[in-house]
Amino acid sequence: MATLLVEHPVFLEHLVPPGHPERPARLDAIRDRLAGPAFARLVRTLAPEATEADVLSVHPATEVAAIRDTIPAEGLARIDSDTFVSPKSLEAALRGAGAACLAADEVLSGAVDNAFCAVRPPGHHAEPGRAMGFCLFNSVAIAARHAQRTHGVGRVAIVDWDVHHGNGTQAAFWSDPSVLYASTHQAPLYPMTGAESETGVGNIVNVPLKAGTKGDVYRATFDARIVPAIERFQPELILISAGFDAHWRDPLAGLALTAEDFGWATTRLRELADRFAGGRIVSVLEGGYDLEGLSESVGAHVAALMA
Repeated sequence: MATLLVEHPVFLEHLVPPGHPERPARLDAIRDRLAGPAFARLVRTLAPEATEADVLSVHPATEVAAIRDTIPAEGLARIDSDTFVSPKSLEAALRGAGAACLAADEVLSGAVDNAFCAVRPPGHHAEPGRAMGFCLFNSVAIAARHAQRTHGVGRVAIVDWDVHHGNGTQAAFWSDPSVLYASTHQAPLYPMTGAESETGVGNIVNVPLKAGTKGDVYRATFDARIVPAIERFQPELILISAGFDAHWRDPLAGLALTAEDFGWATTRLRELADRFAGGRIVSVLEGGYDLEGLSESVGAHVAALMA
């Protein structure tokens, strides 16, 4: 069995203004890292576009149309103060969601053990009716619904370790006990959601962390809050919103994790997936804006998936 890597050249064609942190060079750094001999065993495939039915399982048709209408014929257009689109952005966002759905298909069919989707734009800030925070469509949320609709999966756990709270994913599943959303994130920080009191119907677990939190505290907190929530939920599939901007080098936040911490968290989730979900994990790239920290962290994450 193997680990699947899902990618596509169009992800580099989602353009942003000069100096924007969510830039194509992020994927160049990941590509260079995963080109090393340690990753020769990866199964690599290209991302398809998500189907209309999959996108509409999370985002209403009016929102999809609004994004489509914003795409410029040339140059850049602005959705909000930090979310931009270019001529290829819609295709990139559809293939980002399609990558997550394909990865779920391959993992749930038993073709591979687990998968990592190297995609952009990211997705976890995209609410059902609102694109925001660099995000257009919520790829992880779409993949969760795809797994349930297409494969009959009953319980899906989404673990989000991006340094920013995934308000969009939380909003998508706020009232749905079939999906567990568990997030570690810095607080206070954009988007100013993710308080411990935000619990949905008991399916939302938010673990806000103070700026400066280091790996030892993070690991202890993960074991104390995230792991028991997953054990109680007993998921049939684990999805990861894999942002790496909690790395100490990242310019957009203030946590102090290392690449080794992300590898450790991956291993913990693999152990839980082995216990409850037949080993099935799909990981989707979210944030991470220092190229060195991102490259090192993705390397540790994917190596742990392959171990």
